[in-house]
Amino acid sequence: MKFSPRLFGAARESIRAIIGEEISGIRAAGTYKNERVITTPMAPMIGVTSQTDQVLNFCSNNYLGLSSHPEVIKAGHDALEEFGNGLSSVRFICGTQTIHKQLEDAISNFHGTEDTILYISCFDANAGIFETIMTPEDAIFSDQLNHASIIDGIRLCKAQKHRYLNRDMADLESQLAASTARTKMIVTDGVFSMDGTIAPLPEICDLADKYNALVFVDECHATGFLGNTGRGTDELTGVQGRVDIINSTLGKALGGACGGYTTGPKEVIELLRQRSRPYLFSNTMPPAVVGAALRVFELLTESSELPELVARNTMHFRSRMTEAGFTLSGTEHPIVPVMLYDAALASSIADELLQKGIYVIGFSFPVVPKGLARIRVQMSGAHTIEQIDRCVDAFIEVGKQKGVI
Repeated sequence: MKFSPRLFGAARESIRAIIGEEISGIRAAGTYKNERVITTPMAPMIGVTSQTDQVLNFCSNNYLGLSSHPEVIKAGHDALEEFGNGLSSVRFICGTQTIHKQLEDAISNFHGTEDTILYISCFDANAGIFETIMTPEDAIFSDQLNHASIIDGIRLCKAQKHRYLNRDMADLESQLAASTARTKMIVTDGVFSMDGTIAPLPEICDLADKYNALVFVDECHATGFLGNTGRGTDELTGVQGRVDIINSTLGKALGGACGGYTTGPKEVIELLRQRSRPYLFSNTMPPAVVGAALRVFELLTESSELPELVARNTMHFRSRMTEAGFTLSGTEHPIVPVMLYDAALASSIADELLQKGIYVIGFSFPVVPKGLARIRVQMSGAHTIEQIDRCVDAFIEVGKQKGVI
């Protein structure tokens, strides 16, 4: 059905003009983001509508290669058949099935925590926690480069808000020392996803002990593959049991669909079930996604092979790119930002790499600060060494043509 435009549409035409000018400015700055359309399941090799042949995918959060794993897909199918497509409800009305509780228990066991609450996304988990548990008597100390969802979640709460320089422990300590808040909470990403850098959790936990503060870590770019058994940044840095609250996602390494969670003290989780607005007013997670995620946690518990493959591939790519003369950010994380600094250059190189069968994306403002544009390459345990070498060779060829190396 097609509707006729309003007879008097001055307001609509005005907003069209205002937004159109804004979009034109984005295009002129070289920061406009085009969405490439994929025609296949997520995997190291994918089909793209703009390309005749399949291309190598090096920009997915599919760290463990489980997004299209046959056992994960089967588990999703089985749950769909047994529990249906959805529940048409929020959790507390008629939206909790046995598999939701099983998944929450599996996550708690995986992290070694007391209890877990599921959300439809980790963005919702971050939006729901601070408003629920932090009051005007309390204070939050947030890393300046924390994810947008953490920033938005903190904005929603009434606690005293402090921001410390990225991974700067001296700045954090000075702010903790000056605070007289009832409850103090240090909030950090475990991994800063635009830079591939890792939070100094041992030092953060030491400061938390010294100043009687809680530690909150967002583990979206760590759960499942960092640390010897994939438990995350706390395992990698040797502070398991010292992080009070962990938020993470099921939409990256853990199956790649959707879903997020908060895991930690049972009293915190109980209060979130009572008052967290994204939990109370959003539909429950679809059974197929829950069933698939359960199988992912089983696979991770059965073997540490997948995290080991991620680490191997990361080391190989970083070593070859560094030898070729590229400037990389981070050290040991499978997020490997190739620093180019110019937005138009990053976009241009990404386009040329696609023509050579390498799917990567240029990142620029406002996703990263102005003047720090880069191509963010991401390793997966599903990549072969041969595929990684092909990616590096393409980078070298295009990089020389563009004068980057």
